[in-house]
Amino acid sequence: MDLHLTGRAAIVTGASKGIGLAVTRALVAEGANVVAGARSITDDLVALSDTGQVLAVAVDLADADGPAELVSRASHFGGLDIVVNNVGAVTARTTGFLDVSDDDWEQTLNLTLMAAVRTTRAAIPLLIERGGGNVVTICSVNAYLPDPGVVDYSATKAAVWNLSKSLSKEYGARGLRFNTISPGPVSTPLWLGEHGVAATVAASMGVSFDEARRRIIDGGGGFSTGRFTEPEEVADLVLLLASDRAGNVTGADFLIDGGLAKQL
Repeated sequence: MDLHLTGRAAIVTGASKGIGLAVTRALVAEGANVVAGARSITDDLVALSDTGQVLAVAVDLADADGPAELVSRASHFGGLDIVVNNVGAVTARTTGFLDVSDDDWEQTLNLTLMAAVRTTRAAIPLLIERGGGNVVTICSVNAYLPDPGVVDYSATKAAVWNLSKSLSKEYGARGLRFNTISPGPVSTPLWLGEHGVAATVAASMGVSFDEARRRIIDGGGGFSTGRFTEPEEVADLVLLLASDRAGNVTGADFLIDGGLAKQL
């Protein structure tokens, strides 16, 4: 299926690893040009830059001016058609709500919500200049499944989901589409890295990493598929939503969680 993405210009935040890197690679494979924003430019992004289709930009998106700076670099490719808000972070709160400080809340809200707000706000005028465009924001299954172990992250992702729906109403008549994707646990460093959620849970429970991973898969009724989602699977869904093949899809959220959220 031709997604008609050849020559389109995209911005991807949090592009150095995990879902962001998978999305960047997938866009390049479809012929798109990508401004890839990340706090650190990894070897993977350097290699993608060598294709000429990727402009890797070192930027701290937790800084209030970082998102607008990143969006301004879209001029490198002559404009902007697609925004993928991916940057975010989760910290397992293993000692409960009362130990989650104001600073903890502010850090989560700033990177996971406000980075998307600021990036989208800077991007909308450029998308309108092109006559339309797409914003795909990575949300989370925790927007549906609030979890005290990630209480600040859950609340923030629910806000991200709500933001996208609000913007779809405001800008639909101007040719802009806004959708979210809500993954469950994904095989990325955020979940499975040395300091990821599984490792944090393992340490707090006094169990092995493999046992913590098994408990995550089995928890909350369990994954119907019995496995984590792969970042490339999320990337494929991003590409579909960013393409005109999904031209009448807006204000929607798409779960990709292996059947973890069992609800109507």
